Amino acid sequence: MYDWANSVYSLVITTAVFPIYFEAVTKSADGSNIVSFFGWELPNTVLYSYALSFSFLFTAFLLPLLTGMADYGGKKKLFLKIFAYMGSIACVSLFFFNGQNIEFGILMTIIASVGFSGSLVFYNAFLPEIVTPDRYDRISARGYSYGYLGSVLLLILNLMMIQMPHLFGLPEGTLPARISFLLVGFWWAGFAQIPFLRLPNNVNKRNKNESLLKKGYDEIVKVYKSLENLPNLKKYLISFFFYNAGVQSVMYLATLFGSVELNLETSSLILIIIIIQIVGIGGSYLFARVSEAKGNVYSLTIMIIIWIGVCFAAYFVKTEFQFYTLAFVAGLIMGGIQALSRATYTKLIPENSIDNASYFSFFDVTFNVSIVMGTFAYGLIDHITGSMRNSALALTLFFIIGLGTLLFVKIPVTKKDN
Repeated sequence: MYDWANSVYSLVITTAVFPIYFEAVTKSADGSNIVSFFGWELPNTVLYSYALSFSFLFTAFLLPLLTGMADYGGKKKLFLKIFAYMGSIACVSLFFFNGQNIEFGILMTIIASVGFSGSLVFYNAFLPEIVTPDRYDRISARGYSYGYLGSVLLLILNLMMIQMPHLFGLPEGTLPARISFLLVGFWWAGFAQIPFLRLPNNVNKRNKNESLLKKGYDEIVKVYKSLENLPNLKKYLISFFFYNAGVQSVMYLATLFGSVELNLETSSLILIIIIIQIVGIGGSYLFARVSEAKGNVYSLTIMIIIWIGVCFAAYFVKTEFQFYTLAFVAGLIMGGIQALSRATYTKLIPENSIDNASYFSFFDVTFNVSIVMGTFAYGLIDHITGSMRNSALALTLFFIIGLGTLLFVKIPVTKKDN
């Protein structure tokens, strides 16, 4: 249910509504997209991209220490709440962003992103503590599918408000979009109460009289050193870094590709987003079943090979129908690869570990840095060559490296996997 709660942020705020709103309200009357941010002049889309990149890097540096503190003090649930409320309040605050207060808008965007990314590492760390190993794949898939479904429902409501405001008694203009940001924050914080009420408190709490700050540092150092004795976990993190860079680049930039390379209308781009979300539900369950039958490495290998095909095909796509077809395939493997990546990492953590949040901080740092790497490479190639088609083709390299490393990963037999 936390996936159901927070996935509305990633769909409405980072993908579908807010980027379009941000670009529109920060464009000047003469059509210029140059904005001033604390006196720094730069294009609005570049500023938005930099803000997201900064939030990912900030989270990557902050979380290892906090997860060590959470593990030692048994405070995973507390930190989950702090980051969830931080993100949801920032989303609510975006209601007051009108384009004239751009510094405020960027600050809230960063805080919302940090809240989302930060809460995930503590949320993910509960998986091995509340689920038996033989159910990791299926429960992880269920979480992602709930997230896809919940976010689509709220997105449809938001789009109805934006496209047909008279049905809701709202005026034309920016108000419907700003109300959608308000709803995201309330949805996130409201549905998060379900896991907050049910998740266990103070799991694996140790000595409460010692300094959590010092012990937080000690915990993360201990986990880092333990990786030397976990070669499969190290190889999997390397593999995940590369293939996730490709996956996240597609997620964040697919609509921009359709807009620039195929000149698709906003309505078509939103429809593509909805297709990806809905198909992702089926993909989560499908590849969880494949994993149960053939093993995690086998299932991930199949999906990465399909991803390579998707990026290669994107180079040649010409029509709207072809792009819809590509979006359908991408949605199928997007849901599967995200859910199974989390479950696979959980299986590689030492059994009965009391440092789950610290271990998952490495997973989260890898996730965040890979986003920065993938999106930066995508933008750099586009800038150099003048075509996003070349960027899409270049993403195949990330998947190939990820696949090559994954083939050397062995899932322990004790974790009931092939």
